[in-house]
Amino acid sequence: MVTRLRRLESLLGGRLDEIDYGSITELVGNAEAAESEDLDYKRAHYSADDRGREELAKDIAAFANHTGGLLILGMAEDKGVPSKVFDVDLDDRHLRHIRQVVANNTAPPVPYEAISVPNPGAPGTGFLLLAVPRSPSGPHAVTAPPTKLSRDALRYPRRGSSKTEWLTETDVATAYRARYTAAAERDERLIDVEADLVHALADRDTPHLIVALTPEAPGDMVIDSARFARYQEELGSTELYLGHGHRTFTRPTVGPRRLIVTEGAGDRSARAELHRDGSGGLGLTLYAHSSRLTGREVDLQFAEPGEVVYQLLCALPFLADHARDRAAASGTALVNAVLVADMADHPLREGQNDLLRPDPIPFRVDPLDPGSGQRTPVSPHTCQYAYAQATVLLDDIADRGCGLLEATAVLADELLQAFGYPENGLVTRSGDLRTEGFTARNRGAVAIWARERGLSA
Repeated sequence: MVTRLRRLESLLGGRLDEIDYGSITELVGNAEAAESEDLDYKRAHYSADDRGREELAKDIAAFANHTGGLLILGMAEDKGVPSKVFDVDLDDRHLRHIRQVVANNTAPPVPYEAISVPNPGAPGTGFLLLAVPRSPSGPHAVTAPPTKLSRDALRYPRRGSSKTEWLTETDVATAYRARYTAAAERDERLIDVEADLVHALADRDTPHLIVALTPEAPGDMVIDSARFARYQEELGSTELYLGHGHRTFTRPTVGPRRLIVTEGAGDRSARAELHRDGSGGLGLTLYAHSSRLTGREVDLQFAEPGEVVYQLLCALPFLADHARDRAAASGTALVNAVLVADMADHPLREGQNDLLRPDPIPFRVDPLDPGSGQRTPVSPHTCQYAYAQATVLLDDIADRGCGLLEATAVLADELLQAFGYPENGLVTRSGDLRTEGFTARNRGAVAIWARERGLSA
């Protein structure tokens, strides 16, 4: 997945993996492109000596320990403003050197992405971009031997304005505590978000897909009269179901630290709870078929694989939009996806079942035969509850491109494996899409959406 730095994408005119050589050369003399807390320029490659290794490790770790950022190799600067292009070699030798230096001289190793932007007039040369996301594993230390004595530096750099500063002992202690508690807090938050939605849908006895999302770095959506009016307009015009081209939700209401929005009043309507910190939960009813295996009573219900995958494709960007655009969250998010035959089967409802409630009907995921219209028994067993989890990039999901397909594939594969499928077969982890495998209800909509987004199908 590509590192997303939205301020810099706006400055450069596109995603970092899509910008061309000319877009970067046009930065020369642009004061708005001056070095800052998320942008740095280097005229040449870092040297291979001790000083060069230390500088590279320091610059990379400084971005990771702050808000993330971009190093552009091949551009000189004058008082921070890009001043002249000096193409660097884009050969594998330099890329291997950078990879080895970062791996061996930062602890824990800093995640980054190297993006080559070749000069069309000089093959093998151009700009090299080192994109560094904000890291949840910080603080990252520089372990390269210091090339000069520094009595005060603790070897934990952080980007400050257009320079590098060093974390104090208090900063380091605080960052370590945040590292070890953040994951647990995020997991607990995700469970709480899912639980709130499950309890709101507790009376439902039909198959549902429940998707919950929590940003790794929480945002803050303000709810007041003026903003609420805007949220009502936004959500009222939302097209949840990709490719169908119709609005989905009625006007939202305000709940405790959240917006609540529903598709309608019935038991089969979608329900979303959109929290102030950017977290969100969405419950979608699956279109299920009924079978009578042994008599006149319905003793099996099933949904087609394409129904499950399509609902995931719709749910993920809806929740990512909220986290990114209303709560201003950024970076990565943790997603839970649950396929449940009856809300009484959800583990969060354990011990709360109504004794008068009928027993849940066994549930499978099986396709319909296109010729006969009958169920094709692919799933070897029933399953009342399936669970999947993934970490996603909010921008990739909200952009509704290949990143959405990749994330959907991860979750769909895990859900359907509970029913005996090795993989979902409709979307892949490399971003491919097979529209003919979707259901008759959604196949055309998926094809329209894929064509509009320029996705391979």
